[in-house]
Amino acid sequence: MSVFTRSQAERESLLLPELAELTAHHRANSAGYERILASLGIAADASFGAIAELPWLPVRMFKTHDLKSVPDDEVFKTLTSSGTTGAGASRIHLDKAAAGAQTKQLGATLQEVLGGERLPMLMVDTIGIIKNRRSFSARGAGVLGMANFGRKHTYVLDEDDKPDVEAVKRFLAEYGDKPFLIFGFTFMVWQYLYEVAREHRLDLSNGILIHSGGWKKLIDRAVDNAEFRRRFTEDTGLHRIHNYYGMIEQIGTVFLEGPSGNSLYCPDFADVVIRDPETWQEQPVGRPGVIEVVSTLPRSYPGHVLLTEDLGVYQGIDDGDWPGKHFTVLGRLPKAEARGCSDTFSGTAA
Repeated sequence: MSVFTRSQAERESLLLPELAELTAHHRANSAGYERILASLGIAADASFGAIAELPWLPVRMFKTHDLKSVPDDEVFKTLTSSGTTGAGASRIHLDKAAAGAQTKQLGATLQEVLGGERLPMLMVDTIGIIKNRRSFSARGAGVLGMANFGRKHTYVLDEDDKPDVEAVKRFLAEYGDKPFLIFGFTFMVWQYLYEVAREHRLDLSNGILIHSGGWKKLIDRAVDNAEFRRRFTEDTGLHRIHNYYGMIEQIGTVFLEGPSGNSLYCPDFADVVIRDPETWQEQPVGRPGVIEVVSTLPRSYPGHVLLTEDLGVYQGIDDGDWPGKHFTVLGRLPKAEARGCSDTFSGTAA
């Protein structure tokens, strides 16, 4: 069943009561969150007329505050982000129900482009990234989370972080004539799959690529999203390519690129608000601002309305591949810490 069905009006009317209830739930169960909202002068019985009126937390709060809405003994898994400067790492606490819900909804989101079957999977990473199961890095969590949606996993990099061309050739010989899944962080996909596939004339035409994060190094090489898609299609035959936008602070919620490319869409349980960085009012279509991400998934910690450190712009509303708002990420806010999720990869990247 598709999770890309709700028009913006439906999304607003259905999600707002759920999000208001979540706000009350987190106030009642997280002393830290209650203190933050009280200090902002938001009354305990405040009502909200629109999703854009809900109080947000800066995503950076999870680097400096230990915020959770479940007792310590109910924490099932703690995820950590990988900041690249001294601001520390976000810590996200999930109980069993939250861990199950985020996996289920991530699956429902990706099913839109993968279909119902688990496909053979090329992982553009090294198996070493997922060795510690209890506390993952953001990259490890991304790799492990996506591994659930594939089978017959083949890692593109060997234990020394070097491309294992023979392993990729064996995978393609066995599975390349039917649909298969490829996952990796954007820069690594370019450096360790595109460049290798081009050099060795590998046929990726039956692949479905899901990728995210790490554009900065590619922009330095004059490769933007359109160029990335064009070169993959022309040089390897790969044409089903879906970027996504997500963060560990809202684990399980991903904003997925539509089939036409260049626009990200909200699943039915999520929304996005683009805010003017001076007035904090919502921006109209076409005017850039700060991205706020909204999701009904975070119940074990108050991450349901988060102001990111990224700039974005609405491309349209109810007029794209799927209903609702669709948007583009333009990059980091100036001086904001670069998200360390994938660009800290230490391999042979220059």
